[in-house]
Amino acid sequence: MSLSSAISLHRLSFVWPDGTPALNDVSGTFSTGRTGLIGRNGSGKSTLLRLIAGTLPPSSGAVSTSGDVATLPQLLTLHSDTTVAALLGIDRTLAGLRAIEGGDVDQRHFDAVGDDWDIEARADEALDRIGFSSADFDRSVATVSGGESMLIAITGLRLRRAPITLLDEPTNNLDRTARARLGEFVDDWPGALVVVSHDVELLERMDHTTELHDGALSTFGGPYSAWREHQEAEQVAAEQAARAAQQALKVEKRQRVEAETKLARRERTGRKTQLSGGIPKILAGRRANNAQVSAGSLRTTLDEQVRAAQAAVDDADARVRRNERISVDLPDPAVPRGRRLVEFDGADHMLVVQGPERVALVGANGTGKSTLLERMVETSGDAEPSETSRPSGSSGSSAPSGRILTDRFGYLPQRLDGLAEDASAVENVREVAPGAPAGDVRNGLARLLLRGSAADRPVCTLSGGERFRVSLARLLLADPPAHLLILDEPTNNLDLASVAQLADALNAYRGAILVVSHDIAFFESIGIDTVIEVGADGVLRQRGELPE
Repeated sequence: MSLSSAISLHRLSFVWPDGTPALNDVSGTFSTGRTGLIGRNGSGKSTLLRLIAGTLPPSSGAVSTSGDVATLPQLLTLHSDTTVAALLGIDRTLAGLRAIEGGDVDQRHFDAVGDDWDIEARADEALDRIGFSSADFDRSVATVSGGESMLIAITGLRLRRAPITLLDEPTNNLDRTARARLGEFVDDWPGALVVVSHDVELLERMDHTTELHDGALSTFGGPYSAWREHQEAEQVAAEQAARAAQQALKVEKRQRVEAETKLARRERTGRKTQLSGGIPKILAGRRANNAQVSAGSLRTTLDEQVRAAQAAVDDADARVRRNERISVDLPDPAVPRGRRLVEFDGADHMLVVQGPERVALVGANGTGKSTLLERMVETSGDAEPSETSRPSGSSGSSAPSGRILTDRFGYLPQRLDGLAEDASAVENVREVAPGAPAGDVRNGLARLLLRGSAADRPVCTLSGGERFRVSLARLLLADPPAHLLILDEPTNNLDLASVAQLADALNAYRGAILVVSHDIAFFESIGIDTVIEVGADGVLRQRGELPE
């Protein structure tokens, strides 16, 4: 391993139990600074981080690291049945401290504490930066928002001070304030840092940009914008080379046809001369044999030139990127324009969502947006509006409430935890479309880039982006189609191209859409009609425009 390398990969491969290859013969290094790891959805970034962290054993090859590795998993928000202390990674240390303070001098407690006798004070100080304290150690993660749980886990990684840290999509669920705080953490991160993200602002803070593309790693010395500029220049050159190679191939093929025409003409002329008796048969036969040898040699030479030109075209085309994108087409739910679909209790009047209205539900992390949606979904069909229980320690004096007025709705939860983990993508979709032919389900999944064995693997083995596609497919292929789509942070784990495709699909949808997101650009791309904000006091108010 190089002295400046924190991580080295040597011919690393991983194959899923069903035989599907995830990574094949990957080699490369990550430096001791801050590196942004990018790549399209499904390229294997999360799998690579798990191999580096040691949570997945490689099928072949090796990983070398300069020290211990700490990691923030992409699917962190699925772990809601734990405590803040456990999310910080200090629960075992705290338990040891409390046991010793209580008089238990068992050696295992001292082993648990190690040198971290001041962990409670350090954790309290670190939590204070994100609006929490040591009083929250025993608090359930289920009572904090997805964005807050992300910041807590990242704070725990900073407390650990591992030589190498891996962050997988750390900006998921974070509002603008929290993203700025994460940026401050990244700027003075202790140790080597590898970040998988589709957040351009975060990637701009990186020292290096490493791309995983077609199973190969390539590293560029600079942030995302510099890499992007370099990549675009390379693609322009590659496209020019591909056009030149295609033109050269056409020339070689034309010359091959022209040569064949000339040879055929010579052959006819020679045959006529021989038949006319103008020259002796022996001489005519000798000339015919020589002509055949010459023609064969010429054909061989020209065929080799055509093959070489074709090889040049193939090589040039291989350097031109034609990245696949999600292609989705939402069904028409035929929802009446004036049909009331959702009611919220506003500050001084009822706030109503009716098809085909597009509504953004906004608010800072921790104001209860996701909890409100969860309660509304759980109590859909009840006569009374569902009220969100405000987390202990929150400053609000009331809780937002509302209800869903239709039984034809689709819900995409922030945690992506509404899937049957041991079932395949196909089985998950057929649960909401039991009458759909298996071929139609597979075609729908293929439009979301889940093809072949990926559609048959258990959902628990899929990446965050792939899990999103399964959840989205359950909305798109539901039978009958939904009058209302409720989307909680739908752009999490999606690359920029896929976000654009999702926006295109939603723009073609004719039902109502209720979206929670901190991605203002995404809101703008889907043409939001109404903005409802959950305030710090828990009160719902209609805004005139999207927040900055």
